[in-house]
Amino acid sequence: MGNITILLRDLRTGDAHARSALFTQVYDELTRLARIRLHGGHQAHLDAPTLVHEAYLKLSEQDMPSLQDRREFFAYSATVMHSVIVDMARRHSAQKRGSGVGHLTLSNIDAPGDAQNWDAEALHEALERLERIDNRAYRVVEMRYFAGLSIDEIADVLELSPMTVKRSWKSARAFLFKELQH
Repeated sequence: MGNITILLRDLRTGDAHARSALFTQVYDELTRLARIRLHGGHQAHLDAPTLVHEAYLKLSEQDMPSLQDRREFFAYSATVMHSVIVDMARRHSAQKRGSGVGHLTLSNIDAPGDAQNWDAEALHEALERLERIDNRAYRVVEMRYFAGLSIDEIADVLELSPMTVKRSWKSARAFLFKELQH
């Protein structure tokens, strides 16, 4: 059993020190994933340490009783990072008094042709539509795009074959590009 799994178990049993020990254990990996996610600098209002710290605050406010192991923790962290990015982009946009929205790039998801930028609100809305019609594809995007997990890691988390994850990834990318072109 890995350290993260043990710490999650301790957290479920009420160990008061398990939460801080868990975040000490995963901080470097979360920072690495945040840097991958923010690569390209389109979120000038957000950097990797800020994303990790905001995600930590959200995670520390929530119960994590159902998280059993490392893979479940990082999958859940992807969801939280996504939420933080959207919230921060909304705050940044509000501070600019509607003069524009922070941009996210989808270039790191193998966009055909020239990489384009879309605002965080539009991406969030497209992801909500994707979640309603294909939850598995949504989860794949969330873990790949927001947490930087590999196809094999996602397959492991979702207990699917890598080929199934690749098909969902391809389908989700096509859906998002179509939705964001409007």
